[in-house]
Amino acid sequence: MTQALLWAAGGTGFTFLMTALGASMVFLFRSHASPTLHRLLLGFAAGVMIAASMWSLLIPAIEEAEAMGMVGWLPAAGGSVLGIAFLLAMDYLLPHFTPESFHWKEGRTSRRRTALLVLAVTLHNIPEGMAVGISFALAAYNEEPSLLTAAAALALGIGIQNFPEGAAIALPLRQEGMSRRRAFVMGSLSGTVEPVFGLLTVLAVGSIQPLMPWLLSFAAGAMLYVVVEELIPEANLCEGGHSGTLGVMAGFLIMMILDVALG
Repeated sequence: MTQALLWAAGGTGFTFLMTALGASMVFLFRSHASPTLHRLLLGFAAGVMIAASMWSLLIPAIEEAEAMGMVGWLPAAGGSVLGIAFLLAMDYLLPHFTPESFHWKEGRTSRRRTALLVLAVTLHNIPEGMAVGISFALAAYNEEPSLLTAAAALALGIGIQNFPEGAAIALPLRQEGMSRRRAFVMGSLSGTVEPVFGLLTVLAVGSIQPLMPWLLSFAAGAMLYVVVEELIPEANLCEGGHSGTLGVMAGFLIMMILDVALG
């Protein structure tokens, strides 16, 4: 358990630092990033998450289930459905968050806008922290080097994805008049939930290890929901150019190579 917690803390700590590094772009850009760059970064994040869901979550879930004597596809499909249903329920219970939710509107206080932002990024980053935590827990409990390298590849991939995510949150806030320092803090906050939920997941897995394939698939389904519901539509929101699509392809290929080469 201790080893799994240490590995998960290191992996999720890295993903948080990458989010903060992305948010620090507010100190480098004198104005907001171009729409083309914004779509490219969001597309890249989507591609990374698609590949991570397949190679670092669903495939290990199938292999783990088969090792336990179960039908491999059953927890992979069932867990994915549960992950999708979880975020679908969250979208239903909470206001639907779009990039326009972060924009200043008449009558909306800064406290209200800040609350919307924190809720939105929390919803989107919970499955990522769970995914990293579950992957490192799987590696620790099975003591297989290939699983550890796969978990490290997943953390690296999500960290790469978090860089543009942090920038995508901080730069629009700066554009709207928020100070650079506060925009950086708000962008960084999007990554704080990942270590928290990553470690909580490891603690939970220690007592319910037979549910590991379901938890891996749950994280995969939740990540895919975020990609389809939020990232890809926003990456292709504006007409003209193919920057969002090219970003998806680049992110998918890089994460696939990382998973296969390191795993």
